[in-house]
Amino acid sequence: MNRFSLAKPRSFEEAATLAGDKVYELPILKAGGMDVVDLIKEGIEEPDLLIQLKGLTRDGAPGISDDPMGNTITIEAGTTLAEIAASEIVHKHAPVVAQAAESAASPQVRNVATAAGNLLQRPRCWYFRNAEFDCLKKGGARCFAVEGENQYHAVFGRGPCHIVHPSNLAPALAACSASVHITGSNRDSIAISELFHMPDKGVFDEHNLRPGEVITHITLEYRQKSGFYAIKAKRSFDWPLVFACVSLDLNGPVIAQARVWGGAVAPVPWRLERVENALRGIDVREGPRLEVAASVSTEEAEPMTQNQYKLKLLPVAIRRAVMRAGGIWAEGDE
Repeated sequence: MNRFSLAKPRSFEEAATLAGDKVYELPILKAGGMDVVDLIKEGIEEPDLLIQLKGLTRDGAPGISDDPMGNTITIEAGTTLAEIAASEIVHKHAPVVAQAAESAASPQVRNVATAAGNLLQRPRCWYFRNAEFDCLKKGGARCFAVEGENQYHAVFGRGPCHIVHPSNLAPALAACSASVHITGSNRDSIAISELFHMPDKGVFDEHNLRPGEVITHITLEYRQKSGFYAIKAKRSFDWPLVFACVSLDLNGPVIAQARVWGGAVAPVPWRLERVENALRGIDVREGPRLEVAASVSTEEAEPMTQNQYKLKLLPVAIRRAVMRAGGIWAEGDE
């Protein structure tokens, strides 16, 4: 492990100044530090400056607040996943976000990991995480997943790097039309749907933040009729094989509009517009019609040699997330 400096700024603005300082070649921001520590230990990241964000707030703003007049929720960047999962405000007005936070990692990790950190964590691809593989994302000549073990890799996106986006929270926030708010540049916010880019737009990173930009908080719209469903290899702590985040506008039990995002299937949170269109006009109690609508989710998929199973799981996750959003399915139902 190389030596590095540790900075403890007193404000987000000071943190942004440090992050944009050209004196440092590779400054890294850290709050909970769950991902950063792993990357440094594996030799994947070798920062010369580590900037500690833990404890920073915007003038003492509460971790989670709501604005009934604007129908919006604000989540501070340093709010932990455990706090989001336990929030009555989030459960009431954006259940998909609370459910996604509750499903992430383990209780120990959720108590430390932060909202912004969850959004900006690095991919979990084992070739990227293993220092012995000089993969495309680390400056090598190829993505080893193409001909290697790719059972957990992307079924959408066409490469050239076949990672899946690691955040539970990002697709859930996208279903609530969320934005991240930033300091350190001339722009104030970025829609969650625009925060990340595909590998062909830049293979060495995953997000569209500029050098020196720091996330201060997140705002999202009320989406009371929303739901999350993940399919994992085991119920205890595990990364999801696929998951779906859904928010609905209902006329009685009939879907007037849907927002559907897939997770663990692409290098970015993956919007499923074909499913959104197919769901319009369906009664959430009509299981067979929901099944048909969810099945269109895989029409543009391009699975690899070992991950075709995701094409069977994704429609199931979508249907159950829709039913959960519609209030006719609960965790534990078959």
